[in-house]
Amino acid sequence: MNNRNHKTRKPGQEDRGAQGGRPAGGGRSGFGGQGGRAGQAGPYGRASGGLTGGDVRAGAADSAKERRQREDALRRPPAYEAHLADEADGEEEAGGEQYLAGKHPVLEALKAGRALNKIWISNQAQKQLVQPILEEAKARGVVVQFADKRKLDGLVPELQHQGVVAQAAAVSYAEPEELLARAAERGEAPLLVLLDEVEDPHNLGSILRSADCTGAHGVIVPKRRSASLTAVVAKTSAGAVEHVPVARVSNLAQTIDRLKEAGVWIAGADASATEDVYASNLTGPIAIVIGSEGKGLSRLVREKCDFLISLPMFGKLNSLNASVAAGVILYEAVRQRQAKAGRSGPAGSGDGHASP
Repeated sequence: MNNRNHKTRKPGQEDRGAQGGRPAGGGRSGFGGQGGRAGQAGPYGRASGGLTGGDVRAGAADSAKERRQREDALRRPPAYEAHLADEADGEEEAGGEQYLAGKHPVLEALKAGRALNKIWISNQAQKQLVQPILEEAKARGVVVQFADKRKLDGLVPELQHQGVVAQAAAVSYAEPEELLARAAERGEAPLLVLLDEVEDPHNLGSILRSADCTGAHGVIVPKRRSASLTAVVAKTSAGAVEHVPVARVSNLAQTIDRLKEAGVWIAGADASATEDVYASNLTGPIAIVIGSEGKGLSRLVREKCDFLISLPMFGKLNSLNASVAAGVILYEAVRQRQAKAGRSGPAGSGDGHASP
């Protein structure tokens, strides 16, 4: 393992540029160059990429190879087609619709200006609880329909909707460079969260909520083996999904390299790390990498990290839930940034953003 990848900065050290480290914005390609951007076609092309019976053209002269391909596609079980769709680039998902469930997710979607086609409210819902939604929907010209609770149960059978369901355009993903631009617009050092195969949508939703509360500039997830922006995530995030941009990338390791070229330090959260998070410098441009629920950081991603950090454990267990760990580390970064700027206390900045 390359020791350079695990170089640990101590509190009080200068930022990378002053140390003669990676030049900000330098490198071979950087963001926007080579290396594959989110939204490029995946290895299987469009979602549900195989041939189907609907592709048969009457009277068409097919080659033997084309006939074999069609026959193979017709024999594929539905699960295989779902796998192909999951591997694809997500264009179909981004262009479709989804349902939001719950008072907070729907209200935050309205406030954020998200395009909502329709809102259903249960006849049994308490008026004082849904009144803010009714007022916001009226101001934005969104149709509201009162319906029986059974209809709402049918729209989102696996979610606790609290008597409110909305049909919305699917959440669009951002590009990694947009997250850096967001930090630059605020005049702040980038504070990002990278998720290495975090597949539980509840964890993703909770991390988005922590990211919003700490003023992080965005979250980056891989396209494969990762939770995506679903209604479950929106519900768990309590509406934070409307305010925290999420970038979805084809290759997380390549994205880490591009972040390094942009001057961002990569800190991996790892239970085996000897460096205590409270002894690490999180004040500069930094991306915190959180590993999967079961395996933690993958080998390649761990090697790509500039340094590894751990949280002190005093009980019988040796690890925290991924979303809890992310929240603790993010707030330590906020504490350090406020201290560096000469501020103290939770209301130091007053704007809810991470301090530069």
